Amino acid sequence: MERIDFNQGRIAWCCEDSRITLSNLALETGISETTLEKAMSEGRGLTFNQLKKVADYFGRGILFFMEEGPADPAKVHTAAFRSIANQKPAISTKLRALIERAERQRDIYLGLREEIGQEIASFSPPELSTHARDAAKTARAWLGLSKENSFDQYRAAVERKGILVFRSNGYHGQWQIAKDNPVLGFSLYDRRCPLILVKKQYFESTQTFTLMHELGHILLHKISSIDDDADIHHGSGSEREANEFAGLVLVPDSFLETISTWDKPENADEFDEWLSPYRKRWGVSGEVILRRLLDSGLLSGDEYGAYRAWRSRLKVPDSDPGGNRGFRHREPKHIFGDGFVRVVLDSLTAKNITLSKASSYLDGIKVKDIHDLKGYYVGA
Repeated sequence: MERIDFNQGRIAWCCEDSRITLSNLALETGISETTLEKAMSEGRGLTFNQLKKVADYFGRGILFFMEEGPADPAKVHTAAFRSIANQKPAISTKLRALIERAERQRDIYLGLREEIGQEIASFSPPELSTHARDAAKTARAWLGLSKENSFDQYRAAVERKGILVFRSNGYHGQWQIAKDNPVLGFSLYDRRCPLILVKKQYFESTQTFTLMHELGHILLHKISSIDDDADIHHGSGSEREANEFAGLVLVPDSFLETISTWDKPENADEFDEWLSPYRKRWGVSGEVILRRLLDSGLLSGDEYGAYRAWRSRLKVPDSDPGGNRGFRHREPKHIFGDGFVRVVLDSLTAKNITLSKASSYLDGIKVKDIHDLKGYYVGA
């Protein structure tokens, strides 16, 4: 079988950049370690399929490994990516590839809008006070939030302000964050079009808090960030500020005043049921409300601690219940949001892109699914 000459230094650089060994690369790609060692040390070359497996694993094109000269990190990685990688050096190669894939989707979105003559929704963040409550009040008014919201409504409010909001897919694929990965989301700051990606969770209220936490990084700190479970629950510094911001946006003081605390149950395992009407109305978790009650002096530290201990013992259902994928054509909307999907479909209608391109932009859905998706939007 014909073998292709490639730039061995670039594979070595990718391994070092991703903090993996050649043995790890062999395991992940299914290429024998002996074959990779010979290709790297003896210049034996790799077959097209083998080189493609390596390229796909690192999220690169094949041509990247055939170009001469060393890789330039400043050209390969954006400033936003480098900022995130520095925050969490140990993030997996798959997650690093997901972050860069999200950046490319944003570039596609901006390019398509320009080609069809659609103005990009201007991202004009409000000037926020350094006082947390005032900042949250301003942000809530800026988003135009009502007193009752779901995750989809919060997401739409953020997207209307010129911020792309992606959500990872519950099914296995290139847009999935593994269930056992502690990362809950990340934000990519950009003055023109910031991007937030939220990990799909079984409880949408958990996604809502992550969304507002990442929005806090964008509005308060104007930085790119990646956040795991520890940052969301036990963060300090900028993470604590983002948590406080998210809590105040989702549950402002006026909301707390409507909670009847006289019938608060004695047992922490009954708190969620007690707060059920408020949780459903505001689209938040019981923990977010309890944390706000704690910060406002309406709940004791012991009570909150007991609730956290009880929650930690619960088994959370898998975010992917394993059902059929009869609505595969709707999945791109769940992953990329309404605005992104509409731009792709508008570009397809304008014949600026082919069906094949549209498919590649929409998580690889089939031609039939694209037609079903167009029909879904027409009928919506």
